[in-house]
Amino acid sequence: MTGAGSGIGAAMAMRFAEAGYNVAVSARSGDALQEICDRISAKGGISKAFAMDVLDREGIVKTAQEIAGWRNGIAVLCNNAGLNTPHRRWDDILFSEWDAILDTNIKGAINVIAAVLPYMRAQRDGVIIHTSSWAGRFHAPVAGVPYGASKHALTDLSASLNAQEGANGIRSTALHPGEVATPLLLRRPGFDPESAAYMIQPEDMADLALHVAQANPNIAIHEITLAPVLRAAAN
Repeated sequence: MTGAGSGIGAAMAMRFAEAGYNVAVSARSGDALQEICDRISAKGGISKAFAMDVLDREGIVKTAQEIAGWRNGIAVLCNNAGLNTPHRRWDDILFSEWDAILDTNIKGAINVIAAVLPYMRAQRDGVIIHTSSWAGRFHAPVAGVPYGASKHALTDLSASLNAQEGANGIRSTALHPGEVATPLLLRRPGFDPESAAYMIQPEDMADLALHVAQANPNIAIHEITLAPVLRAAAN
């Protein structure tokens, strides 16, 4: 699990552990990871923390080797690490932040995928699940220019894995959620925290990812798109 320190990644880690998976959690923050591991352990699950920056290509390769050695292979990769910024418009460019989004959301994903593929190829089996976005399937102005572009790229990375690695028994799924109640939304200009109760919850994403991971290995679930129900406002 990349990006497992909070939000969707943390919820996925908990859900997979509850289902009996041995979960390797990774993020840049070691303290947050240890908290997740402690929660998993308290429920009888097995996990291990690996502090990792998805932009550290050599570090990722070493970490993948450690994880594969820990539990004899890598069955599932949940690719969750991602960034956004309040500076989302062409008339409000902050290049340092836009560069960081593109680097993390695209290059980081490529680094992690490339690191786990050798182990999945050797097994002739594996599932890669990407947390893309509604903005990775449709243009979404509120998501911002660099985020939407990066998530569209992530969706295509997933498609390329099915096209090229299916021969090795590897399946890839891009999840396209609309608004999910995670800390990332706090960076959205004008975001109302009270609206989070009506959004997709991280636990919903975790349940969906587990469903994908446990699907018939002869089936590649290419994409799943979901969004909050558009309820009428109360009078």
